[in-house]
Amino acid sequence: MQRKEMIAMLLAGGQGSRLGILTRNMAKPAVTYGGKYRIIDFPLSNCINSGIDTVGVLTQYQPLRLNQHIGIGIPWDLDKKNGGVTILSPHVKGGGDAGEWFMGTANAIYQNLDFLDSYNPKYVLILSGDHIYKMDYAQMLEFHKKKEAAATIAVLEVSLEEASRFGIMNTEEDDRIYEFEEKPEHPKSNLASMGIYIFTWSRLREALLEDRKIHADSDFGQHIIPRMLKEGQTMYAYRFHGYWKDVGTIESYWQSNMELIQALPTFNLYEDFWKIYTNSDHQPPQYTAAGAKLTCSLACEGSEVYGTANRSILGPGVIVKRGAVVEDSIIMANTVIEENAKIYRCIVDENCTVSQGVVMGAGENIPNENKPKIYDSGITVVGDHSFIPPDVQIGKNCVIYGKTEAQDYPDGQLASGKSVMREVMI
Repeated sequence: MQRKEMIAMLLAGGQGSRLGILTRNMAKPAVTYGGKYRIIDFPLSNCINSGIDTVGVLTQYQPLRLNQHIGIGIPWDLDKKNGGVTILSPHVKGGGDAGEWFMGTANAIYQNLDFLDSYNPKYVLILSGDHIYKMDYAQMLEFHKKKEAAATIAVLEVSLEEASRFGIMNTEEDDRIYEFEEKPEHPKSNLASMGIYIFTWSRLREALLEDRKIHADSDFGQHIIPRMLKEGQTMYAYRFHGYWKDVGTIESYWQSNMELIQALPTFNLYEDFWKIYTNSDHQPPQYTAAGAKLTCSLACEGSEVYGTANRSILGPGVIVKRGAVVEDSIIMANTVIEENAKIYRCIVDENCTVSQGVVMGAGENIPNENKPKIYDSGITVVGDHSFIPPDVQIGKNCVIYGKTEAQDYPDGQLASGKSVMREVMI
């Protein structure tokens, strides 16, 4: 097999529990973003745009949707015999009768040493599958080679007030890293790790093997990077100045989507020189009926608007019927908003039906009683394949999942902060 200069290992097995009901049936990287994309499309597109043609995608939690979406990598031109995209899941080794889950970010790489050794790369790019950004990894590799580094870590300048939420790189004047602090209470710098690393493979391989003797749950931030620093290996911070967003909470996910509909969006999906590719079915054109109003919104292929959509994102195949109003909301693929329904500041997942006369997202901003740390920003969320019966009123920070019925809504209402969870009939 031809040796590759650099291959990418994309960590895509995270549950994304802070996204609540949106990740009940899928891993966070498979969640829809911007109407027709999925979160993992962004690092995959960055790879092919950067000239990287060999990518290992490490999956674990609820991988079915992710695997179906990636397939053999055709949309990203990663369907290659020598390289391409390979799905890497936890597996049984050595003829034993038990497998081993990926126990940490570095442990996931350790468990796939055979895959990496089969290409014998000079460098390895480690990526997270759950961030939104555009980045030329080739430029980062040139920086890494110029510095003759054992590891290069992409960093983003954040405010000192925010720095305690991140892994922070403390550097010399030339950006050589002398210390790594994981979520420090009193940060010394504002250079936050983006979870994007380039390692010289021989150095990383050695560190993984040695650390395995001590930590079964080996992690890059907690173990590998501090270990290599302690050994005196040369590590540099690579400063990134573009748009980067961790859409790991309901509020950040909603906010990042809403930024796409600005007249001059901070994150531009329309650039020809750095396209974002995705695996999408061929859909009929988007249709807007006479008398419909579609303002400051993204409406994907196959969507039909007969009512009103304002400051919203409508996924492929979404139908907004006559008299219905959708505002400040994200409506995912193949969902139907029936006549005279009113949807305000909500996220409605794929294949749902919001029946006629429903009013959703109005009322007081009361945190959800079951998961107040996840649903506290006034956004009501409906899980995939859910049904909401006619003429009910639903408040803010509510969670709805499954085929709900009129009796689930006492007096025709679901107060702010309440939840209804039923089995989904697909």
